[in-house]
Amino acid sequence: MSSAHLNNTATGESVDQWQQGELVEVVITDLSDSGDGVGRKGRRVVFVPDTVTGDRVLVRLIRVKPQYAYGKLHELLERSIHRARPSCIVADKCGGCQWQHIKYSYQLEAKRHQVIQALERIGGINQPPVAPVLQASNPLEYRNKSTYPLGKSATNQVQAGYYRKGSHHLINLNQCPVQDPRLNPLLAEVKQDIQRRGWQVYDEKRHLGQVRHLSLRIGRRTGEMLLTLVVTDENLPQLTLQATEWLQRYPQLVGVSLNHNPERTNAIFGEETRCIAGKPYLREEFANLQFHLRPDTFFQVNTELAEQLLQVIIEQLELKGNEVLVDAYCGIGTFTLPLARLVGQALGLEVQQASFEQAQLNAQRNGITNVKFIVGEVEKILPALDLKPDIVLLDPPRGGCDRAVLDSLLHLQPSRIVYISCKPATLARDLKILCESGGYRLTYLQPADFFPQTAHVECAAFLER
Repeated sequence: MSSAHLNNTATGESVDQWQQGELVEVVITDLSDSGDGVGRKGRRVVFVPDTVTGDRVLVRLIRVKPQYAYGKLHELLERSIHRARPSCIVADKCGGCQWQHIKYSYQLEAKRHQVIQALERIGGINQPPVAPVLQASNPLEYRNKSTYPLGKSATNQVQAGYYRKGSHHLINLNQCPVQDPRLNPLLAEVKQDIQRRGWQVYDEKRHLGQVRHLSLRIGRRTGEMLLTLVVTDENLPQLTLQATEWLQRYPQLVGVSLNHNPERTNAIFGEETRCIAGKPYLREEFANLQFHLRPDTFFQVNTELAEQLLQVIIEQLELKGNEVLVDAYCGIGTFTLPLARLVGQALGLEVQQASFEQAQLNAQRNGITNVKFIVGEVEKILPALDLKPDIVLLDPPRGGCDRAVLDSLLHLQPSRIVYISCKPATLARDLKILCESGGYRLTYLQPADFFPQTAHVECAAFLER
C-alpha cells in the first residue's frame, strides 16, 4: 500500500505524505481549462495530461503541493467512453495538440462546459445563455498558418516540429494532421534544403546559429502560400538562389520572406520582415472580400470557423444600415470590413502600424469607403473619440481588455457590445465589470471551435444596455 493510503481521520488517507514519484490511482472526473484531466484523491486535486473524463488511471506524481498535484499518465486502467484513437503517430509526445485522444463530440461538450464554468465562477453570471459550440466540418486539416521551431537531431540532421509536452525537446514532423495538408510537402522538404545549404540552426541555450523558425501560411480559398524563415542573421549563403528554387518547385508558393529576430526571446517573430523572392503577401478571400495577408499579419487561424462566427454576429446584431460601429483591436479589418458594408459608419482601432496600413489597403481593395482606421492604443483612442458608437466590437489579446478600455465603454455607453475572446477566464472577468458597473446584460454567447484537438475555445459575447 502506498504512503498516500496511510491514516487520515477525514478521508482515510494522509495526502500530506504523498511523495513525488509515487504511483496513485485516480478516476478522471473533469477537464481543466488548460486541457488536462482532473481527478481527486482525498483532499487533493490531481491534474493529469493525456486523460479524459471517465478514465481510471495510474498516475506518477511529478509535482506535489498541499492542495493539488501534477501527475503523468503511467497506465490506463479503464478507458473512458470519450476516448478516441489519435490521428497522429506522435500525438502522445508532441505539444502541438492536447486533445487528439478525445472524441470530437466530447471536445465540443467540454469547451461549452469550460465557458459556462468561467462565466458562473469568475463572471458571477447565473445560468449564462451559452449556445452549443460552432463546430468544425473537419476537426483536422484546418490551420491556415503553422510556425515550427527548428533544431538538430543526435545525428546533426535539421529538424522541424513542435516541442514535446512540457519540455524543449523537439518532436520532428514531416506532416501535421491539423495544418492544411497542402503545406505538408514544404514542412517535409524545406529542412532538407536548409541542411544542404549548410545554414546553421539556432541553438537557444547558447544563443548561436542563424535559422530559428520555419513559418508556413496558406490562403484557404486561393491556395496561395507564403514561406518565411525567422533568422538571427540575414546573411544566409545562396539565399536568393534557394528562394527562387522554392518558388519554382512549389507552384502555389507566391512569396519567400525573412523575418529578422536577433533577440534572446520566446517571441517568434521580430519586428522586421523582408521579402526575398516573389510577393510579400498572399491573397485570401474572406466573407466575399479580398484580403492581402503578410507573413506576420494576425489573421484567424481557422478561416471557415471565423466566417461562421462572423455570420452569427451579423444575425445577432440585426443591423438596420445606419449604425455607427467601432471595431477595437481591428487588425487588418477582418471583421471591420464585412460589417462596414452593413452599417452607416465604421471605425477600426489598431495598435500595430503594419496591420493598420494593411487594413486601409484592404478597404481600398474592396471599395469600402464608409470606414476609417486609426492607429494607436485602444485605451488611449477610445476615451478621446468624438463620436458616439451604437455598437462596439472588442477582440483583445488573450489577456483581455485594459481597465481603461472598459472604463471608456462605461463612459461611452454604446447600446450594444460584442466581445470576441479566445480565453473564457479573461472574458468572464471583463463581462463582470461591464454587467455590474455599466448596466449591461449578457443576452447571448456563441462559442466557436477555432482550435479543434486543443483546449482553446473562441467566444463571441453579446451585451445590451
